[in-house]
Amino acid sequence: MPTVSVGRDRLFAALGRTYTQEEFEDLCFSFGIELDDVTTEKAIIRKEKHLEDESEEDEEVIYKIEVPANRYDLLCLEGLAQSLRIFDKKDKIPTYTLAKISSESMIKIHVKPETSLIRPYVVGAVLRGITFDEAKYNSFIDLQDKLHQNICRRRTLVAIGTHDLDTLQAPFTYEALPPSSIDFVPLKQVKSFKADELMEFYKSDLKLKKFLHIIEDSPVYPVIYDRNRTVLSLPPIINGAHSAITLKTKNVFIECTATDLTKAKIVLNTIVTTFSAYCEKKFEIEPVEVTNPKGESIVYPDLSVYNMEVPLSYINGAIGVSLEAEEVTSLLNRMQLYAEHSVVDKNQSSIRVSVPPTRSDVLHPCDVMEDVAIAYGYNNIPKRKLASLQPLPLNELSDLIRREIAMNGFTEVLTFILCSWRENFTMLNRTDDESTAVVIGNPRSADFEIVRTSLMPGILKTVGHNKDHPKPIKIFEVGDVSVLVEGHDIGAANHRQLAALYCGATSGFELIHGLVDRIMEVIGAPFVPLDDNTGYSIKPSEEPEYLPGRQASIIYKGTRIGTFGIVHPEVLNNFDIPDPCSFVELTIQSFL
Repeated sequence: MPTVSVGRDRLFAALGRTYTQEEFEDLCFSFGIELDDVTTEKAIIRKEKHLEDESEEDEEVIYKIEVPANRYDLLCLEGLAQSLRIFDKKDKIPTYTLAKISSESMIKIHVKPETSLIRPYVVGAVLRGITFDEAKYNSFIDLQDKLHQNICRRRTLVAIGTHDLDTLQAPFTYEALPPSSIDFVPLKQVKSFKADELMEFYKSDLKLKKFLHIIEDSPVYPVIYDRNRTVLSLPPIINGAHSAITLKTKNVFIECTATDLTKAKIVLNTIVTTFSAYCEKKFEIEPVEVTNPKGESIVYPDLSVYNMEVPLSYINGAIGVSLEAEEVTSLLNRMQLYAEHSVVDKNQSSIRVSVPPTRSDVLHPCDVMEDVAIAYGYNNIPKRKLASLQPLPLNELSDLIRREIAMNGFTEVLTFILCSWRENFTMLNRTDDESTAVVIGNPRSADFEIVRTSLMPGILKTVGHNKDHPKPIKIFEVGDVSVLVEGHDIGAANHRQLAALYCGATSGFELIHGLVDRIMEVIGAPFVPLDDNTGYSIKPSEEPEYLPGRQASIIYKGTRIGTFGIVHPEVLNNFDIPDPCSFVELTIQSFL
């Protein structure tokens, strides 16, 4: 989840009071966020440069606060402070309005048809009479960076441009032109570049080079011009120097170009609702008219509220509480959701919820229910076990076996269900018949190519990474593997497996055999001759991952359910394990 860094003193000033660290942590927890770290600006720099930590008394304290990934309104100090003040009942939910201006006076953006080849959408708005100081300006820029990294997906979906409107002449045009025909002075430069030259220039820039791939192979680049053909920006790379905002800027023009119109509208709403608090007319935003290539005109931003009816019974039933409608509406108002009680009929109450433009994360009644639970307090929800909730027999049996093996001195481990093809086959001396393993179609790395068909690779990797640990090492895992099954509706099936390993100088066949006997005793399966199907028996096996002559198959009621033995020295060498190991793996589902 994203982490927002804010100055403690400035945050407390915005909240209207000071808190001890413990009090602020409690407030964050109640609101559903977390104080992740307390540091200073200089300490962050020292850490980045690997310098010794020598704090100074006058250093500003920085709070690093972890917020939910879909709460874009909390990505800066202004949004955090406003939300916490409303939650603390110090402020009411703001009402955001569009400035009442005539269509002739409204700033316009004309979109050319060629933009459909590269980045087809643009939205815009104006913040009039805004007042910046250094802290507000830095927060304004930081919010854009946070949005670019989060919902904008590193500018691939949305790119934000902010400009000093007083340096420009409307109307604006959004075009897509060949790189060689775009010429302007980019932000923080004094020399004019053609767009293709600029792409080469920024290949050595640590910040901007990671965005070049978005458009560099396109025959046309997106560009925004004003009436005098002054370049505002070359999205999603860089803005023009001519319209750069400063501390003296009073009127800010915001444009968002995008490949996803819905996300562009969310980004625009987040910026204008957050920083309209600094406008001369508080919470008022001046709209912009966008005319698309078809000649259709749409006014942005869309600050309309989204209405939904949520049954009170659904909220109470999902949370597990019995709240009155008035209490639910009060809790929702603290979470910045307009709410009022409405009666559907004599037998059912409902909550009418109006979702403001700041809460783009609220899409479904379950989101409303979650906000009620957060405001009510998760710690205040009574713990109960539903009468209809019964554990699956497989899970009950798995837990029974876990407890028993743990009582035998083994430590449980959890390993990844994905592994490399080499770990699952070659390193275990196995051959791949291509009819067993579920292969990942587009793996992120060679470490996660297939779904494991055995717990053995993960167990051995764990030992290999802890080979310096005092011996013996006694570990086990209860987990799922997946194998291809012809005729199955999804082509594969999961199997619940148990694996245990004993690693040490005295590791022998008899040690792991003793564990097998104990497991079977707990299951209630007696040791019987091979031709007797009333219990379990063992017989020699020839698995390549075990030492020949020191391995056996486990037969339960006439069916082979697993193997155990001494791990082959070549396999141990493949996993960089210097000590002998004995190992068992069996299918738990066979006992049901």
